[in-house]
Amino acid sequence: MAKIRRGASPRPIGDPKYFGGDVGWVRIVDVTRHNYKYLRTTEQYLSSLGQSKSVAVNQGDLIMSICATVGKPIIVDMAACIHDGFVQFYNLSGIDTEYLFYQLQFHEKDFIKCAQPGTQINLNTQIVQNEKIFVPQRISTQSKIAAVLRSVDQAIQKTEALIQKYQQIKQGLMHDLFTRGVTPDGKLRPTREQTPELYEETPIGWIPKEWELKPLTTVAIYQHGRPFPSTEYSNEGVILLRPGNLHNSGLISFDEAHTTRIPQNWIAKCPSYIVKFDDILMNLTAQSLEDQFLGRVCLNKQQEPSLLNQRIARFKATNIDHYFLYWILRSETFRSQIDRTTKGTKVQHLYNEDLNRVILGIPKEAEEQKQISKRLFACLDQIELHSESLKKYIMLKSGLMHDLLTGIVKVKVDE
Repeated sequence: MAKIRRGASPRPIGDPKYFGGDVGWVRIVDVTRHNYKYLRTTEQYLSSLGQSKSVAVNQGDLIMSICATVGKPIIVDMAACIHDGFVQFYNLSGIDTEYLFYQLQFHEKDFIKCAQPGTQINLNTQIVQNEKIFVPQRISTQSKIAAVLRSVDQAIQKTEALIQKYQQIKQGLMHDLFTRGVTPDGKLRPTREQTPELYEETPIGWIPKEWELKPLTTVAIYQHGRPFPSTEYSNEGVILLRPGNLHNSGLISFDEAHTTRIPQNWIAKCPSYIVKFDDILMNLTAQSLEDQFLGRVCLNKQQEPSLLNQRIARFKATNIDHYFLYWILRSETFRSQIDRTTKGTKVQHLYNEDLNRVILGIPKEAEEQKQISKRLFACLDQIELHSESLKKYIMLKSGLMHDLLTGIVKVKVDE
C-alpha cells in the first residue's frame, strides 16, 4: 500500500560547499521545534552538490522521524532533502496522504515502544513497514476522517496562537507597569523620554518618583519547605508540593506526571507546612537556568491542600499588596537580580543571602499596587481561559483519533 525509504546525509557534513542553496535539509531539530502538520522552513539549506548526495523529497510528501525523536510524522511543504533520521513514504496507492499522517501520529506511542536504545534511540525501518493500521477501502472515507481531524487541528493551532498573543501582551504589560506604573486615574504614566521629571535613577534602574526602593526583606517574609522522607512517597495521601508543580504559567499545577503524595497523617504532624490557597511560592533549586525555572514564582489556585517540600519557599507580603508581591517577584526587576546571584555547578541554588540582597521598586500608594495587579491578572485570566480550551481540543482530538482511526466509529460519505 505504501513504500518507505530512509534519508541520507551529505558527506562530509562540515564542508560549506554542501550548503547555502535553496533546498531545505530536513533534520530532527526541524520536527521537534513544533507540532504542526506541515514543514515549510528548515534551519539549514543545501547546495546543488549537497542535494545530489542526499535523498530528495517532493512538496506534499510524508516523512517520519526514526532517530532520537521517534515517530513524528510531518508533510513536507517545500523542496527538500531528508536526513537519515527520517523515512519517506511514497507510492501511496489507495491511501490518502493526510489520512496516513494521522495514522502515524496515532501510532507514535507504538513506534516509541519499539525503538532500540543507544546513544540516540532508533527505529528500524522494517518495524515501520510492518506496523498494522486501519485503512478504509474508499479514499473518500479516508479523506472525510482526515478532514474531521484537520478541523480540530485548526482549532488547536488558533488557540495556541491566542495563548501566545496574550503571553506577549502580558510580557509587554509587565515591562510597562514595572517601569512606569499607573496614575490615580488608572492610566500608564508617560514614558521617561516624554516626562523625565516624573522619574528618578536608582541602583535597579529608573523608577517613578512616587515609588520607593525597598529590600525584599522589608516587604515580605518567607518560609522554606522541609525535607519529607522519600521512603514514604506513595500514590495516595496528601500532595507534596515539589519544584515540578511550579508551572511556567505562573500557577501551581498538579498533573499526573508531577504529582507525588505522602501519607495523610503528615498534615497533622506538620501543620505549619500546609500550602494554602493563594500562597506565593518560589523554586530555589534547578538543574539549569533555562526557562527561568530557578526562582520561578507561582500562585497557588489549587483547592486541594498540599505540603511545602524542601527547595521551595513560601512568601507572605508585609506592608504591600499580596498580589503585587506575586507579580513583582515575576518581573524582570527581580529576575535580573536573581540571575546574577545564582550559585552551584550542575545544580543552581538560591540561598537566604541571595534573597536578602534583592531590592525592589514599590509604589507608595496601595491603590497603584492593586491597579497593576488587576491589569496583569486580566491578561493571565485570558491565557488560562484559552489554555483550558486547548486542553479540551487536545482531548477531543485524542478521542476522535481513537474512534475514527481504528474503525470503532464508521464514517459515512455521501457521493
